[in-house]
Order: sequence, then structure tokens, then C-alpha cells
Amino acid sequence: MMADRKHGAPAPPTDTTVRSADWDSKDLSGEQHRRVAFVDVDLTEAVSRGAEFFECTFRNCRFNASTHEESGFINCTFTRTSFFDATFTRCKFVGSMFDGSTYDLMKVAGGDWSFVGLPGADLRNATFADVRMREADLTGARFAGAKLRGVDLSGAWLSKADLSRCDLRGSDLTSLDPVTCEIAGAIIDPVQAITIAANLGLSVRE
Repeated sequence: MMADRKHGAPAPPTDTTVRSADWDSKDLSGEQHRRVAFVDVDLTEAVSRGAEFFECTFRNCRFNASTHEESGFINCTFTRTSFFDATFTRCKFVGSMFDGSTYDLMKVAGGDWSFVGLPGADLRNATFADVRMREADLTGARFAGAKLRGVDLSGAWLSKADLSRCDLRGSDLTSLDPVTCEIAGAIIDPVQAITIAANLGLSVRE
């Protein structure tokens, strides 16, 4: 059973299907796909620049070692998909939902991942830098030891998330409740320390 989207919204329906395609090393630059179901598609080492996938579904797909720049995966659904060593630079994943997928060595630099759903995701070996993740559903997500540098997490759902030993410097932690998250050993900056203290109800004074 797939994890629910925020507020119980259903996944968008698809109109066409691409099944068991070998897109290994394919250049997807400039391509546009709307409401397409990609099933068992191999996108290993694929590249894209300016591609757009709108309300598409990816099931049992492989993005391993692929690189994407300024591409959009808007309101898409990813189920049991591998992102091993994939790189996304200034890409948009607004409203997309992830379930049962793997993210080892995935690197995200810049871009907008607001409203994404990554509940329970194992992101311990992923890196996010300068990414907008406003109101993302990160409930129970595992970031232990990961890097979340300069990430906008305002309004994000962080209940039961494991941020232990995570490098959080420069990230917006206004939504972080230290009581409901695991943060032991996390690396933060002085401004974030004040924010967390305020979230605990402490009054910080000189």
C-alpha cells in the first residue's frame, strides 16, 4: 500500500504508459511528458536539461547515476524507484510523492522540492544543498548523518524524523520540534541554536 499524500490527496491519473523501456544514457533534454506512467523503465546514466515531467508516475524505475539540470518533475509519483548516485541540479519536484524508493548517494543542489512527500524515506546517504523544501512531508524520514545545508524547511512536517548527526547548518529550522525529532549530534549554527531554544519555550537573553 502506497504512503498517503499530504491531506489525503489522490495521485494524479495517467493517460499513457511506457513499459520496460531501455533509456540507459538517453538524453532527455527539452522533452515534455504529461500524465505518463513509466513502468520498469531504465534511466541509468540518462541526462536531462530543461525536461518536464508533469503528473507522471514512475514505478520500479532506475535513475541510477543519472544527471538532471533545471528539469521539472511536477506533482509526480515515484514508487519503488532507485535514485542511486543520481544528481539533480536546480530541478523542481513540487508536489511529488515518493514511496518505497532508495536514495543512496543522491545529490540535490538548488531547486524547489516544496510540498514533496518523503515520509519514512531513508535519506541517510543523500545530500541536499540550498534546496527549497517548504511544507515537505518528512514525517519519520531518516537523515542521520546526512547533509541538509541551506535548506528551506519552513512549514515542513518533521515529526519523528531522525536528524541525528545531520549537518543542518544554514537551514530553516523554525518547524523543528526537538521533542518529536531525534537531533543528537546534529551540527547547527548559532542562529539555529537560538531558534531551537525558542521552539523549546526558552527565553534567550544576553
